[in-house]
Amino acid sequence: MADGVEDRLREDMKAALRAGPDGRRALSVIRLARAALQNAAIEKRRPLTDEEAAEVLAREVKQRREAAEEYRRLGRTAEVERLEAEIAVIERYLPEQLSDDELGRIITEAIEATGASGPRDLGKVMGKVMSEVRGRADGRRVNELVRKLLAGG
Repeated sequence: MADGVEDRLREDMKAALRAGPDGRRALSVIRLARAALQNAAIEKRRPLTDEEAAEVLAREVKQRREAAEEYRRLGRTAEVERLEAEIAVIERYLPEQLSDDELGRIITEAIEATGASGPRDLGKVMGKVMSEVRGRADGRRVNELVRKLLAGG
C-alpha cells in the first residue's frame, strides 16, 4: 500500500487511541480510511501507489460531501456536522488541492492542446485535465471550470 499514507494513518491511529475519548471520532474515521485503502489494494491484488491511495481517499471525501448535501437539504444539521468533521480528518491525508488559478492554467493548457473550441469538446478536455489533476482537484469543480472556459467565460 502507499507507504507514506499508510504510515501516517497508522501513526495517527495510535495517537487517536492514546487521546482516549477525545480521539474517538478521528480513530473511527482513520479506521474506515484504512479499510477503504486495504479493500482497494485487495481488489487490485497489489499494493496501492500514492496516487491510487489519494484517489481512494478522495472518493471517500466525495461520498461524505454528497451525503452531507442531502442531509443539509433535509435539515439534519447534526449529521452534516458529523460528516464535515469526518471530511476534515480524511483531507489531512490527501495531496494539497490546486488553487483556482493553478487549475485554470491547467485547463487553459488542455483546451489549447486538444484544440477544443466549445462545449461539445468537454469530454476531450476533461479527460486530459483529470489525468493531470487526479487527487488534487474535485471532478465537479474541474467540470464547472472547464464548462465556464469553453463557453468563453
